[in-house]
Amino acid sequence: MEQSSSKSLNLQGMLENSDRFLTAVEIETSRGLLMAEASRKTAELAKSLSEFDRVDFVALTDNPGGNPHIRPEVLGQDLLFRGRDVVINMSCKDYNRNGVESRLWALGSQGFSNVLALSGDYPIGGFNGQAQPVFDIDSVGLLELMSQMNDGLPNQMWGSVGREDRLEKTNFFAGCAVSPFKKLEGELMTQYFKLVLKVQTGAKFAITQIGYDSRKASELHQYITSNNIDVPLIGSVFILTAPAGRFFNNWGVPGVWVSDELRDIANKQAKSKDRGRAFFSELAAKQIAILKGIGYRGAYISGRPQLKRIQGILDTADSFGDNDWKEFAKEINFKQADEFYYYEQGDNAGLSSNEVSKSYLASKTKAARTKSKFTVPMQYRLGKFVHDKVFTEGSVGFKAGKAVYSQIEKSKKLSSVAHVVEQATKVPGYHCRDCGDCSLPDIAYLCPESQCVKSQRNGPCGGTKAGKCEILDKECIWIRAYDRLKPFGDETKMLQRPVVFKDASLSNTSAWANTFLSRDHHGRQSPVDIDGEA
Repeated sequence: MEQSSSKSLNLQGMLENSDRFLTAVEIETSRGLLMAEASRKTAELAKSLSEFDRVDFVALTDNPGGNPHIRPEVLGQDLLFRGRDVVINMSCKDYNRNGVESRLWALGSQGFSNVLALSGDYPIGGFNGQAQPVFDIDSVGLLELMSQMNDGLPNQMWGSVGREDRLEKTNFFAGCAVSPFKKLEGELMTQYFKLVLKVQTGAKFAITQIGYDSRKASELHQYITSNNIDVPLIGSVFILTAPAGRFFNNWGVPGVWVSDELRDIANKQAKSKDRGRAFFSELAAKQIAILKGIGYRGAYISGRPQLKRIQGILDTADSFGDNDWKEFAKEINFKQADEFYYYEQGDNAGLSSNEVSKSYLASKTKAARTKSKFTVPMQYRLGKFVHDKVFTEGSVGFKAGKAVYSQIEKSKKLSSVAHVVEQATKVPGYHCRDCGDCSLPDIAYLCPESQCVKSQRNGPCGGTKAGKCEILDKECIWIRAYDRLKPFGDETKMLQRPVVFKDASLSNTSAWANTFLSRDHHGRQSPVDIDGEA
């Protein structure tokens, strides 16, 4: 492709019409008034970046870390005015779907088109205590909403009967996040599966989570290439400091981890005259070189950098030889103990090959699956059996259930009795919250309402720490679902389905009735064509 400058192309144009390696800088908005000192410094950085041609776009955070901050579009408006392309990070934790849609209309009206769809960090702060998280929809739901807004959302006309119009089309260029730096097989593979779903739902680019394992970064690129997943990858490059290293080492940021070795290196460097500034800048430059060498489309620099620091890092990255990145990959290869890798070790010690792991393939053989079936809890076996025989459309049980509930629905008394019986069955076994729009069959008979703090129905969030929930001291339900499905050969299909939106109007109603009478998301879904094993 022809080389093009950032002056002539927006982010979409740069990714679609240029092969040039891009540079992005993340600006973390502050808490407090824009004219306050902290906010003023942030605004000054934004202004300086708008005048720096080597930065192709600026990304603005949305209540990072679960804390309240100034909305990103407040700073972004000035950047747009100055001709700088902006990516708005948009989290789902603070708004229900109405609020999310309303905010998207505002962004589109203000001239913002690039939106990074995020589920969001669980709130840890708030006025007079911890804020109540929303998570009405997740990052996949946000991508679906933007996709439909781009096509023109249906709009029921006021005062009309059966008349429908369509709203004006938007032009959002949507991105997503992916977390490849995971320890466990189920933890990593579900991230890959969810990325596939995000791309199919409308994500046009993907930005990785922060990580310091070059092999995992190379695996992600290899995975999307081998599976024909058409999405440009932009790798996160966080400018490390000793305090940040200690914070990450303790899982201070959901989904971000720094090894004991790297933490100790950072602490040692912090004792130097410049407090490790030169070392950490060079580390960031080496990461940029690695990403470029692997085949990523850009680097996403974060860590509250100042312009002069960014300039120095980019100059250092430019000074490296074409093949130096291979040696850097050996150096920046900090992994977790007993970490799962999807591909075999490559010739370069810091990278993977294109050969799928032999141990992983061995675990998928018929003999291995048969053996592992003994580890699957009876709850899953029973749930799957009942669902296949009774709740699967087209089965004899489903036809009978539809006929029975069609009659039960005619009597309030019978409906109440049937609902009590249903809850007596589901609450003890599945910790049912009576949402009325049941996702048990979507997640291997694990309830997202009672067992996931973010109520994730379209795959795991990126915040897990060695398989554990970022908030609760227990294993993520999506990893548990993966482990339940794998012995039956169903794990690769777990997200090969339409996007799930919970219908709040069904709360405290019979999920059985809603399934049999096609009122829940199962009845609203239409089959999708998702080919093969991603």
